[in-house]
Amino acid sequence: MQEAIVRFDHVSMQFPGVLANDDVSLEIQKGEIFALVGENGAGKSTLMNLLYGIHTPTSGEMYVKGQRIEKYEPSAAIASGIGMVHQHFMLVPSFTVAQNIVMSREPRKAGIFYDLRQAEREVEKLTDEYGLHVDPKAVVGEISVGLQQRVEILKTLYRGADILILDEPTAVLTPQETEELFQVIRRIVAERNMTVIIITHKLYEVMAIADRVGVMRQGRLIGVEKKTNVNERILASMMVGREVLFDQLERKGERGSVLIDVKEAYVADNRGLMAVNGMSFQVHGGEILGIAAIEGNGQSELIEAITGMRPLEKGEIHVQGQSIGGMTPGQVRSLGLAHIPEDRIATGISVQSTITENLIIGKHRQSQFSKKGIHLRQSTIARYGKELFDKFDLRGAGTDTKAGSLSGGNMQKVVVAREFSFDTPILVISQPTRGVDIGAIEFIHHQIMEKRNQGCGILLVSADLDEVLRLSDRVITIYEGRITKEFQAGAIDKMEISYYMTGNREKEGRGDA
Repeated sequence: MQEAIVRFDHVSMQFPGVLANDDVSLEIQKGEIFALVGENGAGKSTLMNLLYGIHTPTSGEMYVKGQRIEKYEPSAAIASGIGMVHQHFMLVPSFTVAQNIVMSREPRKAGIFYDLRQAEREVEKLTDEYGLHVDPKAVVGEISVGLQQRVEILKTLYRGADILILDEPTAVLTPQETEELFQVIRRIVAERNMTVIIITHKLYEVMAIADRVGVMRQGRLIGVEKKTNVNERILASMMVGREVLFDQLERKGERGSVLIDVKEAYVADNRGLMAVNGMSFQVHGGEILGIAAIEGNGQSELIEAITGMRPLEKGEIHVQGQSIGGMTPGQVRSLGLAHIPEDRIATGISVQSTITENLIIGKHRQSQFSKKGIHLRQSTIARYGKELFDKFDLRGAGTDTKAGSLSGGNMQKVVVAREFSFDTPILVISQPTRGVDIGAIEFIHHQIMEKRNQGCGILLVSADLDEVLRLSDRVITIYEGRITKEFQAGAIDKMEISYYMTGNREKEGRGDA
């Protein structure tokens, strides 16, 4: 039998009003890829946060490499060889890649002066060694989210980790980036006998990468299985406690009038460089237009321009027939547009406000919720918050819980619940199910399709190509800020669409011209 490098022995973790982990006993073996799956709020991240020393368990014991954990601090976990890459990255945007990776362990000249050049050399050697290539001199705030994740992983490896915990590692990655990450994981496990623990919701990824999988539900460990003994359907049923059916979504109704009209739009990024280069398209009522693109090809800037968060450099955007040039986000929303942003932390929620306060944002001046737009009707607001809390199965201590204390998936459900409740004719949706569990994905997909069938015009951006293909009536691919192809639902080849996402077909076309 292989060595158990990590062992949980009857571990429980009680927070006020929530039993996050309930009598969990689990062994993880040296040199394996272990997946931990479960719905949002099932206790996965909490269990790994205990291992990483962020919390001290209420009861039970944990062992690493045969030694009982006595000190629950991240510094102690790092010293024992544990590294954790959190779902929300912990990087300094204004620092370079090298500065972030060596932080707190900076190489020094004569033991005194920070040797940045040596740091860059060490990081370059590390990137070559692990195949996680990223420019050591690049500023972290100016690189893609996928590259930022590489920096986080390299940061743990620089500190000598041989037990690597990845919390939702592919939530922000394209299919190509995901496969590259998996190749790296397989290589470091095979060549260095490392142990990798992956917290994820994506069951097809479990089947692609894991040796064994543990399933959690409502704080308890339901079971641990070898990958060869299960399939996605079995794992989904274990997670949710019922059979999950991603059945064919029913499409009803006729395509309506144009609700979003983008004409020769040019939009600059934060550096002043053109991210959107002359895009033109329309979104009609009663349809979902999906955008398929690799991260950093202008889709974020495009959505920000449509929602009033970023100015147009050239061109026009009309929402329900009105030009939005010079409008604020609030003015654009007043035209009948709701928006689920791609970054729930930065622009989706207020982490210091309660769940109810987040759910009421944008409606707080309506007469049913306030007197003369000033004095809030607290009892009505509380009832409304509880209604949405129950409908969208939000999991926290209660509606008065601060949103910042929720899991990433539950934060996302707060944003989705609020925006869907506006009942607008237009929905602009970015990454609707990023970090959300399989049961919630099923629910959100049906909610999106219901809005579409009611005549809503929906513009959908998702890094999950399967999600785009499942929901969309039409799909446009974008590369370097340009539309490279339009596809109709039912006539899309996944491999062909990936060519247009990477610009291959476009480049071939340019070569022929």
